[in-house]
Amino acid sequence: MAGAKLRVPEIIFTTQLQTNLLKFDGVVLVTNTIDKLSGDLKCLKTPLDQYKSLDASLEQEVVLVHAPDLPGARVIFSPTGPLNRDYDDVRRFSDAATSGIKRALKAGMVKPILVCPPEGLFKDASLVTVLGALHALYVPLEIREAHKEKATKVDYLGVWASGEEEGKKLVQLASALEEGRTVCRDIGGSDPERMAAPNVADYVQNIFRNSVVSVSVTSNLTTLQEQYPCFAAVNRCAKGVARHQGRVIELEYAGEGAIDKTVLLVGKGVTYDTGGADIKAGGIMAGMHRDKCGAAAVAGLFQVLSILKPKGIKVIGAMAMVRNSVGSDCYVADEIITSRAKRRIRVGNTDAEGRMAMLDLLCYMKERALEEYEPNHFELFTIATLTGHAIRAVGCNYSIIMDNGPSRWARTAQELQMAGEEVGDPFEISTIRRDDYDFHKGKSEYEDILQCNNLPSSATARGHQSPAAFLIMGSGLDKHGIDSEKPLRYSHIDIAGSSGPFPGVPTGSPVVALAAKYILHRV
Repeated sequence: MAGAKLRVPEIIFTTQLQTNLLKFDGVVLVTNTIDKLSGDLKCLKTPLDQYKSLDASLEQEVVLVHAPDLPGARVIFSPTGPLNRDYDDVRRFSDAATSGIKRALKAGMVKPILVCPPEGLFKDASLVTVLGALHALYVPLEIREAHKEKATKVDYLGVWASGEEEGKKLVQLASALEEGRTVCRDIGGSDPERMAAPNVADYVQNIFRNSVVSVSVTSNLTTLQEQYPCFAAVNRCAKGVARHQGRVIELEYAGEGAIDKTVLLVGKGVTYDTGGADIKAGGIMAGMHRDKCGAAAVAGLFQVLSILKPKGIKVIGAMAMVRNSVGSDCYVADEIITSRAKRRIRVGNTDAEGRMAMLDLLCYMKERALEEYEPNHFELFTIATLTGHAIRAVGCNYSIIMDNGPSRWARTAQELQMAGEEVGDPFEISTIRRDDYDFHKGKSEYEDILQCNNLPSSATARGHQSPAAFLIMGSGLDKHGIDSEKPLRYSHIDIAGSSGPFPGVPTGSPVVALAAKYILHRV
């Protein structure tokens, strides 16, 4: 890989479990029942049957079993539980793999081999299982940099596959997706100083140096003010501190062959969110370094593109990296700011900075799409940890996607939900309604658009849907709906819940789902 070393575990596939015993030091088995073990996997059944005769809970809990004829003389069985109920999905495999690998690490394994028998109900179960294991093996960037001896948790990860071609494909896809998630976790999870905007720009430039992804960074304050005035308003307080000054990072990838799809992505990259003048009080500021996970996901997807090099697709990304600081120069409620699309926007709450940071970049992407306009050719997205309301609405494990009219006709949300469902990166679908547009209409002659009310999104009706309407209105995308001669497909993705727990490791969502929809079938 060009650029910085991400320290993603090396994956080695094998089609046999009882040869080269010294290569691996233990087996981690992920399945719902040991009755499925046949053929090459029969060697696992005898020790597990013997254990089951002593402990009937074998298929209910993670267990470590002595197995003299297997690598390391031990096997960890991490059961998925039932798979055929209405509410079971492929995440049973990633959850079980994560638990199994964590148990393997406690047992001292540094060369585990992961086994997932063929599963008819879920075609991508093996891939999801490997991704679950890799999630457990992620080492935070700060640890890798400060303690090089702790840079990896294992020497390598073995993966069993039934055939050589299947094994090669599994390793190729899992490695690429994990590198993408690693970039996303590095940026999204690292603290607000390590991943302040200038450091994010350095990291991204290093990662994609000498790769097929081109990177450009805008840091000039005058340019930011002229091109992205709403972004510049958020940046106004932070710009006085050199290490916190905002950056707009653009990335571009063009695959070989005729381009039949162009995807344009804008990611919210708020490196720390104090709330600004509407400061986050009452102990709710902790964890706000994670407000950059939308931009982190954009960078992560480009890492997948740089490795798999899909044909026939062009992807353009923009990372809005800015700190929402508080001080004498911060933007305030009641200000009126004219957006790139020449819309007069009255600020209602400075803690709604994410939509401001992305707005003019979305307008810029709209302009690029119109320059090369072809019907059904372009799809625009914003990705952001935007609202607490998203977590209230659907919980902590799901991204929310909302389509404008043209995207709704194209069933973008449904297709991305289906793609995410297959790879364990799930979405819920919300709808942008007329109420959301009405909410953001200017309330006086002074302004065209109201940015926000002065309540938290979690205390506001339709608190995660209305920001999507604001982005459409403020960027000028409302002129490119289903009633336009040049309709543009646009979807807003809120990952406030799915980006991961704090304290904890970011999930990397929605990198895998986006890759499943736009990349994997082109490789």
